[in-house]
Formats: sequence, C-alpha cells, structure tokens
Amino acid sequence: MALKLYFTTLIFFIVTTNLLSNELDYSVWLEKFKIRAEKSGISKVTIDETLNQVKIIPRVIELDRKQPEFTLTLSQYLNNVVSSKRKKKGIFKIRENWILLENISKKYKVQPRFIVALWGIETDFGRISGGFPVIDSLVTLAYDGRRGEYFSKELLNALRIIDEGHISYDEMKGSWAGAMGQTQFMPSSFLGYAEDYNNDGKKDIWKSKEDALASAANYLSKLKWNNNETWGREVKINDDFNLIDEELTLKNKKKINEWQTLGVRRIDGTDLPKKNVEGYLIKINDNNKARYFLVYKNFKKILKWNKSNYFAIAVGMLSDSISIN
Repeated sequence: MALKLYFTTLIFFIVTTNLLSNELDYSVWLEKFKIRAEKSGISKVTIDETLNQVKIIPRVIELDRKQPEFTLTLSQYLNNVVSSKRKKKGIFKIRENWILLENISKKYKVQPRFIVALWGIETDFGRISGGFPVIDSLVTLAYDGRRGEYFSKELLNALRIIDEGHISYDEMKGSWAGAMGQTQFMPSSFLGYAEDYNNDGKKDIWKSKEDALASAANYLSKLKWNNNETWGREVKINDDFNLIDEELTLKNKKKINEWQTLGVRRIDGTDLPKKNVEGYLIKINDNNKARYFLVYKNFKKILKWNKSNYFAIAVGMLSDSISIN
C-alpha cells in the first residue's frame, strides 16, 4: 500500500513538473503570492485558510494548452447550443420565472429573453456550471506562468470574493479556467457586476437564481444595453450588392435604409424594417457558404461578454426563439 502511494505521488510529481512552465519552486511562488495578496487587502485568515489547502491540477494545464482538433462551422455550433431541446427549455424557463424576470428587466432595462438566453447558453439554465475548485484552478494557471499575471489577478479577485463572505473556498466551483456560477463570471466580472438581488447579504451566482439572473442583467446594463432594440437578424444580399468583405465589419456602420439601398434584405427576401436604427453587416463563412447578419449595437454588447461572433449570434437566435412578448 505504501509503495503504491509512493509511485502515485511520484507519477503526479513527474506529470505536474513536465506540464508546468514556471521554473520557480512552487512553495517559493506560493509564499510570494501570499505576501502580494495580503498587501492587496485580503485578510491573512482567508489567505491561509484557502491557499494552504490548494493543489496543482495537471488536468487544468492540459485543458489550457489543448488545441481543438477541428473547428466547428457556424451551423454545427448553432445546432449544439441552440438546439430545439434548449429552445423548448428556454420557453419553459422564461414562463416559469416570468415575474422575477419582469422585475429584473424593469430594474436593469434588459429584455428577459436576452437574460434567459445567456443563462441557457452559458450553463443550460444553471444545470452545468463546472465542477473544478476555482481557487485551485487559478493557482495552477497563475503558477504555470504562460498567462501568469492575468490569472494571478483573477486569483486575487477570487480570494477577495471569499474574503467578503459571498462564498466559501469549498463551494466556489466553476470551469477549469475559473469561470463561475450560473452566469460563468470570471472573478473580475463578479466583483464588477454581481448583484445581491435577494438581499441576503451575499452575491450568490452559484445557488441563487435571483442573484444570477440579476447579475447577468446588470452586466449588460452597465454596458449601456439598449432595451428598445434587438440584437440583429440573419439577412441575404441581392445581386446588386457590391461591397467587398473588408467593408463588412463592426466598424462600418450604416442606417437600415442605407443597407436596404445597397441590396440587403431579410432572410426571406422581404424589405428590412423601416426603422431609424444603425447597424453593421457581417459575413460568416459557414461550411463554404456565406451567411450574412445585420447586427446592431446590442450585438457588440454581447461580444463584451464573449468575444466570439458565434456566441453572440447564438445568444441572439436563442433569445428570438424564446420570446413570449
């Protein structure tokens, strides 16, 4: 038994040593980080109680460095994250929580369908929020050194969240990269946008649906979300359209009637809405087929949440499919 334990420990040490980039001894690094944390205002009790029990997680390093074997097309991505099952579940969730969502919407000026769409795509409406211990994951990534300073700052933020009493070390679970709770906030986003909507003294995006949904709404609200506009729509172009791809960016802004004049139409071929709204035309290559989306300022706000065009389109499409207004 003792021999087996020895070899298990030895294998763990070898795997961990081979994975990590940092040449500094872990115990030395940890003591230096503790000093930094204390200087940043985090209590010594929180620092010792959390950092003295953390463990390096080799799997986190593997996931951080793993390159995807293939890239999903937009259609494949949308089939996965905006499935018919998720649409049905989204309609059920928006009806089930309508009073709460309506009150949150009034306070933060964000339509319920977008709050629920983000909730659905991030964690399947709170069902899957990650099982990695956040502090351990962030310690692993901070010590690894490849993006050490970024993750060191997020680790400080995570310690501050514990220090403020919002959650304990044991309960702070999330993704391998440190995204947490039903909204998948990084610790910095938590400190900037998390809300104690149910007024229990804690900002609990893990177990409190009220806090999680209000936090998502607050995030968009702080970005100056426009409650009177949607995200955009998929469109088609006619044969007269002559703009080159380099002009189809989120910097080339035109009013809807200008895009209409240039040859942009709804996906069914009918005219665009007659509204005094500015938008951007983007092109997505989807399995050798060009797809076009006329998007508005709110689309750019979703990109602040996640920089992927695929993600923002998915949020928009799911929000459209679960709208009950």
